[in-house]
Amino acid sequence: MSVHKQNVEAASASSSRGPLNGTRVIELAGLGPVPFCAMLLADMGGEILCIAPPLPNTTLPCSAPRDLLLRGRTRLTLDLKQSQSRAALLAAMAHADVLLEGFRPGVLERLGLGPQECLAANPRLVIGRMTGWGQSGPLAAAPGHDSNYLALTGALHAIGYAGQSPCPPLNLVADLGGGALYLGLGVLAALLHVRSGGRGQVVDAAMVDGAASLMTMIYELYGRGLWSDERGRNLLDGGAPFGATYETADGKYVAVCALEPHFYSALLAALGLDERTLPPQHERASWPVLRERLAAAFKTRTRDEWARLLERSDACVTPVLSLAEAPEHPHNRARQVFVGDSAKIPAAAPRFSHTPTAHAPAVGPPASQLLARWGVAAATVAALTQ
Repeated sequence: MSVHKQNVEAASASSSRGPLNGTRVIELAGLGPVPFCAMLLADMGGEILCIAPPLPNTTLPCSAPRDLLLRGRTRLTLDLKQSQSRAALLAAMAHADVLLEGFRPGVLERLGLGPQECLAANPRLVIGRMTGWGQSGPLAAAPGHDSNYLALTGALHAIGYAGQSPCPPLNLVADLGGGALYLGLGVLAALLHVRSGGRGQVVDAAMVDGAASLMTMIYELYGRGLWSDERGRNLLDGGAPFGATYETADGKYVAVCALEPHFYSALLAALGLDERTLPPQHERASWPVLRERLAAAFKTRTRDEWARLLERSDACVTPVLSLAEAPEHPHNRARQVFVGDSAKIPAAAPRFSHTPTAHAPAVGPPASQLLARWGVAAATVAALTQ
């Protein structure tokens, strides 16, 4: 069975029971965190109508039905520069719960689809607006990408090894963590407010805001003098020798995070090191010496030998797996963290005990069918789907 067919069948079996079953979302096609957020909502049972512009060979979402990020979408091509299309979309919004958009500030307003018009069409609508810099501020209209937003929060400066340039953490922190996840959290919180009798509202989700929020603990430590602003010199940034990665005999790596004293003692015992012959764990001036001793010890075995010896111990050591290796790890296989036959992909997350989720189908129902189910008038459906 292909991974595509397996995902569709799994979703057919469980998506109707997802915790967001019946939640109606209109997504204006874009790039970055909005499609990822919509994917999460779809996996949890949300119904997603993705509005894409009529562009030939477009690379925007909703144009590639098998794109993993775009699963669960009902796709509809609509020219929002046309007044008839905008009017029909506003009529459809009266039947939606959520609108997701990721344009630069002012774009929707210029189209006549800003919050004022949308909330007039549906006072209970939650409008999730995703930007890099936010809806206001000196940089609001400036272009940017994940690392640009991350750079302004202090996070990018803090990530990397001592004496080396900052290292972008893929697009996980600003784009997805500070962007998509904060957008989803804000939208769901606003949706709860509506369902408890409140009004619809705008959720201004900015990647720079979310990434800064993710840095709360680090700023707390910094403010208390427990975190150095010098990269690669701290407890959680690879600076501590008992919280770092080490090369093994076969040129691969293990991750060590034995922060607490009892875990640290277990690590040293497993490596055959006498704690009495080493400098104190938190004596930072002696960390280079401690790192050399740990590095030499890890060089005596291969990565997988260390994994077999330490993975379930109190030493807090795990193998650093490649993208090809991760789906085959016994723990990931047991929990089905990745799914599929030949092409392994991450499973839907998180998990729910009563309303199980799975990958949404690769393609949602036809737009006319979805809109009719939402209760949209036949004339509006015809105007949208002609």
